[in-house]
Amino acid sequence: MLARDAAILSLLYGAGLRLSEALSLTGKDAPAPEALRVYGKGRKVRIVPLIRVVREAINEYRTLCPYPAAPDEMLFRGTKGGPLNPRLVQRLMEKLRIRLGLPETATPHALRHSFATHLLANGGDLRSIQALLGHASLSTTQIYTGVDAARLMKVHAEAHPRA
Repeated sequence: MLARDAAILSLLYGAGLRLSEALSLTGKDAPAPEALRVYGKGRKVRIVPLIRVVREAINEYRTLCPYPAAPDEMLFRGTKGGPLNPRLVQRLMEKLRIRLGLPETATPHALRHSFATHLLANGGDLRSIQALLGHASLSTTQIYTGVDAARLMKVHAEAHPRA
């Protein structure tokens, strides 16, 4: 796997970014900071922490990338140096999905779902996950992570002042 591909997939799963958000990063985002400023839907800004393995993947890609990392140019480049086409990442996931025997639902966006679901399953609270994903509505986060009703009721009972 190319360092570029590893860096992108790491951002999708390890930071919960949308593919469009990862591909909109620029040279000013490398070397990778501990917290990344991300422009989401509607140009809403959020700060996303980057775990060490994600930062290392981005920095390794930058080290190996033959194109200069100008602050105002796209961080992720295609083979000819232009901005990376999202379809190439989708095709990469298709190839990996087939090779690993995963279902058709294993897409770049599914990595974002997995990020949120794994955080929730390991004790993350819905409000924090909502902020990390950049959702305006908690109900969007609930649907997104596939939260079951029992888990929601428990969170509600523990957090709501009148529960």
